[in-house]
Amino acid sequence: MNKLFWLPLLVLSQTTLGQSYNPAIDVLHYDFSIKVNDDNNRIAGNAAIILEFKKAADSFLLDLSGMSVSSVKIDNKPATFRQTQAHLIIYGAGKPHQQYTCDIRYEGVPADGLIISNNKFGHRGFFGDNWPDRAHNWLPCVDHPSDKATVDWRIIAPDHYTVVANGALLEEKSLPHHLKATHWKESVPLSPKIMVIGIADFAVDHPGDAEGIPVYNYVYPENKDTGFHSYAHALEILPFYIHHIGPYPFEKCGNVQSKTRFGGLENASAIFYFENSVGSKSIASLMAHEIAHQWFGDAATESEWQHLWLSEGFATYMTHCYLENKFGTDTLKAGMRKDRTQVISFEKKRWSPVVDTSVKDDYMQLLNPNSYQKGSWVLHMLRRKIGDSLFWKGISAYYNAYRNKNASSDDFEKIMESVSGQDLRSFFHQWLYIPGHPSIHLIWHYDTANASLILESTQLQSYIYHFTLNLSIDGAPYSMEITDKKNQVRIPLVAEPTTILPDPDINVLAEFTY
Repeated sequence: MNKLFWLPLLVLSQTTLGQSYNPAIDVLHYDFSIKVNDDNNRIAGNAAIILEFKKAADSFLLDLSGMSVSSVKIDNKPATFRQTQAHLIIYGAGKPHQQYTCDIRYEGVPADGLIISNNKFGHRGFFGDNWPDRAHNWLPCVDHPSDKATVDWRIIAPDHYTVVANGALLEEKSLPHHLKATHWKESVPLSPKIMVIGIADFAVDHPGDAEGIPVYNYVYPENKDTGFHSYAHALEILPFYIHHIGPYPFEKCGNVQSKTRFGGLENASAIFYFENSVGSKSIASLMAHEIAHQWFGDAATESEWQHLWLSEGFATYMTHCYLENKFGTDTLKAGMRKDRTQVISFEKKRWSPVVDTSVKDDYMQLLNPNSYQKGSWVLHMLRRKIGDSLFWKGISAYYNAYRNKNASSDDFEKIMESVSGQDLRSFFHQWLYIPGHPSIHLIWHYDTANASLILESTQLQSYIYHFTLNLSIDGAPYSMEITDKKNQVRIPLVAEPTTILPDPDINVLAEFTY
């Protein structure tokens, strides 16, 4: 997700954390039937949910807010239920490791999650916008990234609309009274945060396939020519990620002009971009970010919100890598330099680590440079530490191990240690769990008698970092190990240098004074 365009949203309470209070069940599949209309914003829904009990229980919870439930059945038998402000409580005994189908009929006007409004051309549309945990405003679900499930979408809408959703299109058929039924099926398990539908008057383009993956673009008819040209970047972006990371995880790559409050929202196989993305100068980098999420965030998903960098930091750095491949190393350096400035500036506003356990409910707080730019910097420094070959081997191994699953920062660390053969514990600890960054003061003098340069570094911050500092001395490469409060190195030189530049290739997240 690109965070540059987000707006404030309703802050949800701690009680809406799915798995933290809902240990009894695991949702395996959702089958959502949704009917919308042009007369009002009320939707009629039916959810057929296949779930498995992980332990014996007499009741279970689903997240649902603002919708009125008229009936609940378990395996076609009426069930007793009760609604609270944030939950649907369903009563019925479940046995461990047994599956049940729960049918829920409901209706209402979504307060959030499904955005029903006119687009910039004044035309009505319906767009799912679930991140981070807003799906429960229109869908009964376990609204937490750790509970992933496959999903069917069966949408009935006025027939002038085109419907796009996760997965593959199975059927479109006309109904009486100028209605149309559309059925999409996603066979890959998803978190509710990236389960979406888009219902609008779209122009649809299929510019081609990328490594066998069909690309479809959905834009407002008024933006047809510009939009089709802009979104065609997907054909160049997909092959880079497929070759460097692994197979694309979904049935299609859909790119959708939408009413999302974000710059882009990485909904699986149906990525939503903000309305003015078409024709934007930054559209290629925006698409590279959101498409990278299909691997990281969508397929390999963070287990808890505190590990959001596994999604946003990865998408940010994969974008840098794509642009480096396309435009050269100087583009990567410029991007990392800019990101370093943003990280350091953010620290003055909020002093927190990348893995931030202090955020308990308002997860919008995590959409910050720690999750994005600093998370990206962690990957960049890891790449420089273990080398390109092992880095990409590790990235691919991590994706393959946790594709369609959930992972923590520790899980990623273990994969990279296994692939690299290195102990990376202190590396990940200092960059993920310690707030701040190294601030290095350098002094030097030339020892004429011994024809050598004496260079001394001092870490000005309280926490002592360990890393290798590269130097350019009159254009020649040197390095020194930073391991203590003060470090000194003597470098043989036949003459006193005129230029000493620390970190010339922008490879460490640090500040330097002389």
